[in-house]
Amino acid sequence: MNDTLLIHTDGASRGNPGPAAIGAIIRDQNGTLLAQVSQAIGVATNNQAEYRAVIAGMEKALQLEARRVRVCSDSELVVKQLQGRYRVKNAALKPLFQRVKELAGRLEHFSISYIPRQQNVPADRLTNRALDATID
Repeated sequence: MNDTLLIHTDGASRGNPGPAAIGAIIRDQNGTLLAQVSQAIGVATNNQAEYRAVIAGMEKALQLEARRVRVCSDSELVVKQLQGRYRVKNAALKPLFQRVKELAGRLEHFSISYIPRQQNVPADRLTNRALDATID
């Protein structure tokens, strides 16, 4: 598989830190749904959840034998850190940042882009479904 896989990710926390969940949707270049992730991750901050969503999406893409990945996230902080535009100052985010870099190193190509929240509704829906299930 030489196509670029598109991954939309979202992470959320109620309480920040508080109960947290992640969502990721993986599609091929034609828009065909290949996989999705929707799971509670315990207590975390919003930013930790956003990173964990990127990691889960990338791990799933690698299981699908992806060689090229483009991640779309509505977390400006995570996107700019992974693009090298912001430094990672928060100690809790450093290992998550390193994990994404490690996963990206297994790919021929990796990119990440910021998208507005309204363009990320399906990933947000998966995240909230997992979060609601933990709180109900």
